[in-house]
Amino acid sequence: VQLQASGGGLVQAGGSLRLSCAASGRTFSSYSVGWFRQAPGKEREFVGAIYLGGRRTTYSESVKGRFTISRDNSKNTFYLLMNNLNPEDTAVYYCAADERTRVAHDMYYWGRGTQVTVSS
Repeated sequence: VQLQASGGGLVQAGGSLRLSCAASGRTFSSYSVGWFRQAPGKEREFVGAIYLGGRRTTYSESVKGRFTISRDNSKNTFYLLMNNLNPEDTAVYYCAADERTRVAHDMYYWGRGTQVTVSS
């Protein structure tokens, strides 16, 4: 599975962005998919995931209520809609996937990151 993230950019605080992650190489409708991020000088952290065949979503406390993960299996693509962004959300965002349906935090396949910068 190859993953390609896109949609990053510069946005003002309070604004929104939608990231996309296109998967190729294999039909992944049953895969768990997720988003992670890494801010400068910090370790990579979990943002959110869809797992259990799409029946369950989970988010980190820092983004819960502001970010939403969704997927379109017909397009082999999943998304991260980010609302009410703040400067602490500035990071490189990575999409990830795993064929294990119960996995949410520990993914096997990774895409290259896309930079999100939130100005104050």
